[in-house]
Amino acid sequence: MNAAAVEAYLRDLQDRICAGLSEDDGQAFARDAWRKPDDAPLRGDGVTRILEDGALFERAGVGFSLVSGDRLPPSASAQRPELAGRSFRAMGVSLVLHPRNPFVPTVHLNVRMFLAEKPGEAPVWWFGGGFDLTPYYVFEPDVIAWHRAAQQACAPFGADVYRRLKQQCDEYFYLKHRGETRGVGGLFYDDWSEGGFDASFGLMRSVGDAFLPAYRAIVAQRRDTPYGERERQWQLMRRGRYVEFNLVFDRGTLFGLQSGGRTESILMSMPPLARWQYDAQPEPGSAEAALAHYLKPRDWLSS
Repeated sequence: MNAAAVEAYLRDLQDRICAGLSEDDGQAFARDAWRKPDDAPLRGDGVTRILEDGALFERAGVGFSLVSGDRLPPSASAQRPELAGRSFRAMGVSLVLHPRNPFVPTVHLNVRMFLAEKPGEAPVWWFGGGFDLTPYYVFEPDVIAWHRAAQQACAPFGADVYRRLKQQCDEYFYLKHRGETRGVGGLFYDDWSEGGFDASFGLMRSVGDAFLPAYRAIVAQRRDTPYGERERQWQLMRRGRYVEFNLVFDRGTLFGLQSGGRTESILMSMPPLARWQYDAQPEPGSAEAALAHYLKPRDWLSS
């Protein structure tokens, strides 16, 4: 097991993603390096990279963190009793991109590793991550291409891996109180150790490396689509659903806040603007109303 190699990959992935997104936007990311005090309950360091008010992105946040602690929050160890009494390290890259143009989808990526250790016992480790797409207006060729990239990223690791990770994505990114998926899906997995450390690390790298070219291809297709105030207000309302998921259901957000993580870095995934309108109903037959058709699990590669 080589945790140092995982850290090196993640730091490089953050650099590569920010370089590509900066090229598309025309604006550089601000860099905020941080470090927790050595006597804090949660130790570690990271780099938060933020681009705001750009030509393409209203907000783009790409963060790397490596944190450690002597024990997990009670909520975490209650779910995983084998972790009780263990020190832990968690490292990962997480991003959320909120484009300015409503015809360019919001997108999320996370790739991470967790390691828990106790003297005299074998370490407990796993990988997790994935990416998912949240459009405001759905273009089926874009979504099919997105899922094709996800399938290709998973293919070297088993014929059924894409299907399993896609299903987990559909189930995880689901707003129970709204009865709808957050978007059109992608991949999601956690507690992954299949095939041993090298194979699990390989899957994480494949997912991380597949993200940027798949998303940039969609951006190139949609970034110059004209839009007006109607499309902008629909985008802001749908962003409200994104906020609801992140603050109510997202395990990473909840773990970070409960474990004493860095608040600004945890909440960088929030959009800069969103709105909530009481009992908002899109006009029947409109492009906005069509979105509801897609907010449920679907086999995109058999469409």
